[in-house]
Amino acid sequence: MSTASPIVYLNGQYLPVQDAQVSVLDRGFLFGDGVYEVIPVYGNKVFRFAGHMDRLCNSLSAIDIKNPCTDTEWEVLFHELIKRNPADGDQSLYLQITRGAGSSRDHLYSDNLQPTVFVMCRPVTAKKYDQGITAITHEDIRWKYCHIKAITLLPNIMLRQLALKTDGSSEAILIRDGLVTEGAASNVFVVKANRISTPPKDRTILPGVTRDLLVELLHQAGLNCVETEITEQQLHDADEIWITGSLAGIAPVVKLDGRRIGNGQPGVQWKVAVQLFNAYKQSYKG
Repeated sequence: MSTASPIVYLNGQYLPVQDAQVSVLDRGFLFGDGVYEVIPVYGNKVFRFAGHMDRLCNSLSAIDIKNPCTDTEWEVLFHELIKRNPADGDQSLYLQITRGAGSSRDHLYSDNLQPTVFVMCRPVTAKKYDQGITAITHEDIRWKYCHIKAITLLPNIMLRQLALKTDGSSEAILIRDGLVTEGAASNVFVVKANRISTPPKDRTILPGVTRDLLVELLHQAGLNCVETEITEQQLHDADEIWITGSLAGIAPVVKLDGRRIGNGQPGVQWKVAVQLFNAYKQSYKG
């Protein structure tokens, strides 16, 4: 990776990150009024572009912000930013759109506001899960529209920090009304007797792009994968637990709330899933 200052995109300009400035009246700063996407880049190619754009459009529509770019314009923007930030390995794109800056701090907003558009590209360090990770469970304290990828992430931050402080865990798996929803920053899969389950997509979870891809790959491989409700008891009784995310990939949880999952090592089904996922990524890189 070049030692030069990273180049970011902000409201029509490509400029060094230290020169990027946003108004203190921006509603993203004042209210967390905006949405975001995190998109992997493998071999200088934007990964699952259509899936991420669909989710972005759904999030924007849900909070009444017009998409400032067409898919073609986003694609051009992303590739220009990748070109301006050369890297030897994998990268990620972080895209954030807020409602924009008003003339004062007011909960009500004008329909004429110009959205603030920010994108940055950064290198990604490959994660290794040979020993697995640990997690805790916690009540899902977030709002009810978790299908929107909103920038208001204070509950998620608090939950992940609690997991770290509890026993050095990497994630908090969330429970609402006795059912598993997702992780604070991930989707959840549970394996029991070779049956792989993941919660169905509704307003209680973010429709993860990596989650959807993994479901596709498991089905194509003829594995028994279902989208169904998972109780807290089924979570604790699981043979294997995985969490998935755009940058996390597929991580095996080997200890939950201080108790061992399965034999305390990454499971056989997880190894199969990772092989399928890595083969897909390698094929994508070409």
